[in-house]
Amino acid sequence: MKFTNVQSRRSFIQSSLLAGIGVGLLDPLSFHKAGVAGKRVGIIGLDTSHSVAFTKALNSPDALLDFDGYRVEAAYRYGSRQIESSSSRIPGYTEEVKKYGVAIVDSIADLLARVDVVLLETNDGRLHLEQALAVLKSGKRVFIDKPVAASLTDVIKIYEASATYGIPIFSCSSLRYIKGIEGLDKSKVLGADTFSPAKLEETHPDLFWYGIHGVETLYTVMGTGCESVTRVQTADTELVVGVWKDGRIGTFRGTRTGKHDYGGTVFTQDGNTVLGPYNGYNMLLVDIIKYFKTGQVPVTPEETTEIFAFMEAADESKRQGGKSVTLASVMDKAKNS
Repeated sequence: MKFTNVQSRRSFIQSSLLAGIGVGLLDPLSFHKAGVAGKRVGIIGLDTSHSVAFTKALNSPDALLDFDGYRVEAAYRYGSRQIESSSSRIPGYTEEVKKYGVAIVDSIADLLARVDVVLLETNDGRLHLEQALAVLKSGKRVFIDKPVAASLTDVIKIYEASATYGIPIFSCSSLRYIKGIEGLDKSKVLGADTFSPAKLEETHPDLFWYGIHGVETLYTVMGTGCESVTRVQTADTELVVGVWKDGRIGTFRGTRTGKHDYGGTVFTQDGNTVLGPYNGYNMLLVDIIKYFKTGQVPVTPEETTEIFAFMEAADESKRQGGKSVTLASVMDKAKNS
């Protein structure tokens, strides 16, 4: 059979797989390739939809060429155990990833023996320090999904361990890639307002659990350098105002009612840019694969740590009745605790 272009060939292969032509396949989820040494991905935590989404994207027959053959080979299912909204999803998500040829293992040690790189997906940030240390000690690169940890102190310890073991860590929210970011000249940003849902979870500082998405968007356009934070909270809404050292102001609005949405406005020297809608996981996965291949992180430890200091300062502002709190003060407290 002659193909007129690459896409028509790929379309034929995909349709053949779906139809089971020549390979006896009746179910596209039964299509699995053998893992390639150096590109075998392991997942820690099957308590989040991200684990399923990443597995589907990497292991599907039509995976993006940008993913360069990286595939999820094994998963350690137990992430959150005390957060019912997360732990209750483990059985269903386990069955989902098994359809894509993922082996389910009984320990992180077993996982590390089977894979080359790791996606740490556990929803419960309280477990991240222990789990990340196990991966770093093995010498493997690890992407840590949000939050890096459930306390600023643990975030600092994780990045200190990263430096100690010489393994760079990459962590960020997929909202860093929200539509509107592309082509933005960040040197011309005068300020920004961002928003996202901000559901609360009693085991985590308020914004660490979900508000982190909108805060990450804010930092993506504003960059580092926030000095102080003031927070106002009601039952339904968060409003956090940050003042940067150059006088710029960035705000984050977290919502718990109304439409579940993400976005914002960036104010620049050339006019205003609207952010949104959410752009999916593919761009994040492309950067994760680049990091796995090169060890180079697209977001610096300093920026990620400051994001968590921003959110911790917001919590401290709440405790102080809305007073301005410096990021330096919460960093000092976290380092000494």
